[in-house]
Amino acid sequence: MMLKLYDLAAADQDRRFSPYCWRTKMALAHKELEVETIPWRFTEKDAIAFSGQGRVPVLVDGEKTVADSWAIANYLEDRYPERKSLFGGIGGRAPTRFIASWVDGALLPAIAQLILIDVFAHLHEKDKAYFRESREKRVGTTLEKFCANRDEAVVQFRRTLLASLRLAFGSQVFLGGAGPTYADHAVFGAFQWARATSPFKLLEPDDPIAGWRERMLDLYGGFARKSVGYPV
Repeated sequence: MMLKLYDLAAADQDRRFSPYCWRTKMALAHKELEVETIPWRFTEKDAIAFSGQGRVPVLVDGEKTVADSWAIANYLEDRYPERKSLFGGIGGRAPTRFIASWVDGALLPAIAQLILIDVFAHLHEKDKAYFRESREKRVGTTLEKFCANRDEAVVQFRRTLLASLRLAFGSQVFLGGAGPTYADHAVFGAFQWARATSPFKLLEPDDPIAGWRERMLDLYGGFARKSVGYPV
């Protein structure tokens, strides 16, 4: 039975933009597992009520349901150990968890300040009121004001936040070394969130991180590159 994944969609159901769903889709591609993606929107809570919570990604594997991208990654690793490891083998989960937590706590909030108003513009009409209210409560101001200084904010974003990430690509092709691991997928999900929803340029073309992003877009037969999004 093919796996099913509930996957966040914009007004255009082919525009899939959740950074957490992208982590999971890249992990599934890494494991070479076929999956049916089901478009889901923020206000469609009833559609995933069976999972016991209200967010995606939600993976259904036969009678097993798993929610949360990190839980799904661990499930896939344990359920399909004969397929290529997401964590680079024994001992890889803990440092990968650290990187995923850095993305959640630092990278995603920084990118949000650069693109959140563009994300809003792509939402289905039924999601817009929910998104505006929930995100403005979270950031403490309007979406417009939150992103108003993004031309200045992106300079600091490139120079400071991405500095350590950039150093990694001075000596290796992927965060996982010679090949990608879930650490790469977790970071890539954040950049794919931006690519799916915003024309705003996060990276300079000569940035080593931009080169890594190109390699990630080309993985798995260009799976991510073929998705609906803006040029990078």
